[in-house]
Amino acid sequence: MNVVALAGGVGGAKLVDGLSQAIPAEHLTIIVNTGDDFEHMGLKICPDLDTVCYTLAGLANPETGWGRAGETWNTLESLAELGGPTWFQLGDKDLATHLERTRRLRDGQSLSQVTRWFCQMWGIKPKIMPMSDDPIPTRVFTDEGDLPFQDYFVRRQCQPPVKGFRFQGVESSHSAPGVVEALASADLIIICPSNPWVSIDPILAIPEVKAALTFGSESRQVVVAVSPIIGGEVVKGPAAKMFAELGVQPSALAVARHYGAQKAGGLLTGFVLDNLDADQASAIMNLGMGSLVTDTIMRNPGDRFRLAEDVLVFGEKLSNGQQ
Repeated sequence: MNVVALAGGVGGAKLVDGLSQAIPAEHLTIIVNTGDDFEHMGLKICPDLDTVCYTLAGLANPETGWGRAGETWNTLESLAELGGPTWFQLGDKDLATHLERTRRLRDGQSLSQVTRWFCQMWGIKPKIMPMSDDPIPTRVFTDEGDLPFQDYFVRRQCQPPVKGFRFQGVESSHSAPGVVEALASADLIIICPSNPWVSIDPILAIPEVKAALTFGSESRQVVVAVSPIIGGEVVKGPAAKMFAELGVQPSALAVARHYGAQKAGGLLTGFVLDNLDADQASAIMNLGMGSLVTDTIMRNPGDRFRLAEDVLVFGEKLSNGQQ
């Protein structure tokens, strides 16, 4: 079974790590959000790509889920002594990634080419692709004005109330090489438990991706989403806060409605929610999609593998018309 996962953030990285343990690498493609990307001190920073790559390479900080394990902070400390900007924390090992990415991009390589090189150097077997080689920076509309995503997320700690989002330049953007082909040949597309607004929607907004994903009842694609919201909260990140500020009660059901059911003109064939939200399963099925209730919290690598297997089995049942 060819599987394509759409991912961003720590939750997405954890699930694709589980998927990489559950299926052969040649059958797994991971398309990663790049709306979080930005330039900082002259360096190209790709937070979601790095989180996914570090996780699959076994290099991620197990405490935070992002950044490098065994990190040191000598450069940042010296920068602080000089009065430089330290609001976006770059560890010494992480800094090497950004330096080399920036060097290669300035030498004319695309982000896709640089990502493939990093995966080769780190021994990552599944295909990891940026959603696009074009810059598509996410802008956050807030009570305090239009903010670049990292200013909102890191510098302001997600404090300003959110009013909406814009993916700058997405209308004229192109998907990265191989993205459309991967989606077209997928037996199962998995939307990871990533923030719907700022990790998944930027991918879905790319015109070529939107065209490759067939929405509505005529779709033959099996698309399954895993809820990032558990018991009205999120394990990490501001997704629940964003839902509430946009006037939507944060819940697994709200996430399912956000993507919509294929039978009602939306995207999803099935939806995976946590045991804590089992009482919402009927309402989700009433939207026109199958539902799977299971333990979706990934505390350790074993949980990642177990959830990945649950999602794969669920997807296979949906493809066989069993729900």
